[in-house]
Amino acid sequence: MPLVSRLVACAAGLLLPAFVSVPSALTAQRAPAVSRIIAMPCTTATAPAVRSAARRTTLRWKGRDVRWAEWPVQLGARGISTTVIVVDIDPARIALTLEIARDGDALAPWSLDNAPKDAVIALNAGQFTDDGPWGWVVHRQREWQAPGVGPLSAAFVIDTAGRAAILRADEIAEARRRGGWEEALQSFPLILNDGALPPGLCAPGAVDLEHRDIRLTLGVLPDGHVLLALTRYAGVGSAGNRLPIGPTTGEMATIMRELGVARAVMLDGGLSAQLLVRDGPVTTQWHGLRRVPLALVGRVKAELAPTPTGR
Repeated sequence: MPLVSRLVACAAGLLLPAFVSVPSALTAQRAPAVSRIIAMPCTTATAPAVRSAARRTTLRWKGRDVRWAEWPVQLGARGISTTVIVVDIDPARIALTLEIARDGDALAPWSLDNAPKDAVIALNAGQFTDDGPWGWVVHRQREWQAPGVGPLSAAFVIDTAGRAAILRADEIAEARRRGGWEEALQSFPLILNDGALPPGLCAPGAVDLEHRDIRLTLGVLPDGHVLLALTRYAGVGSAGNRLPIGPTTGEMATIMRELGVARAVMLDGGLSAQLLVRDGPVTTQWHGLRRVPLALVGRVKAELAPTPTGR
C-alpha cells in the first residue's frame, strides 16, 4: 500500500502502522503507562458521583507557575492513540482573564500569535457564531453579552476574589442577578455534573455521542484549581496531531473524571482548539487551524511576579 494510503488508513483507525512514533516530549524520559479510556455509559447519569485524584498523582508534571503534563491514552475498543495535555492552574497564583480581540470598535480574530508576552497560559474560550462569542460574556466585572439559552450549556466564572467555578445552565440566571463576577464565559456541552453525566446529555438527539474530534475541556477541581485538557491524535506521531480525531463526548467525560474533576464543560474543539503554556523562557504551543473571537489568558499575579533586578 502506498505511504499516503497507509497514513490515511491509520488516521481512520483501520490498521496499526509499523511506523508509529512516540511524541518527542515523551521520549526525554521513559514513557508513562498508556491508559485505556472507555466512554462513560449513559447509565452513569444517575449513578453516585465517583471521583479520584489518583490519576493526577501518576502524571509527570512540568512547569513552575502553571503545571502541565502529557498523558498517553488509548480510546475505545479500537485503542486510538491520543495524547491528553493536562494543565493544572492555581487561581491563587494565576489571574485568569478573558481576552477579546478587537480592531477598533469591531471584533477581531484571535489566535495564539496574539497571546500577551506575559501570559503563562492562553487558550481559545467558549463557543462562537458568525457574529462573535456565543452566550454569556463578563469581562472585568462588565457584562459584554447576555447568557445564551441551552439546557446543556454551562458557565465558567471567576468571582472578584479570584475563585473559579462552573455553573449549570439552571444556575446562571441567579448567578447573574447576584453579580460579583470578574470574568464569565458560557460554553457547551456540560459533560460532568458532580462527577456524573448530565441526564440531558443522553437524551435522543442532544449530542452525537459517537463523533470523534480534537477536544478542549475545562473543569474545576475540589481544591479550587482549574484543570484543562486538550487532546491530540498520536497515531502517526507529530505529523497527525492536528487531525480531527479524538475522544467521543463520553470518553472525554471519563478523562475528566479520571483527573478528579467534579464539573466539566467543553470549549470549542476541532480546528479551533489551541493552547499555550509558558514556563520562563520556554513556550510550548499546540496551534489550532482557526482563529476565534474570545480567549482565556492567565498571568502570574502582580504580587507574586518576579521583581526585576536591574534595568
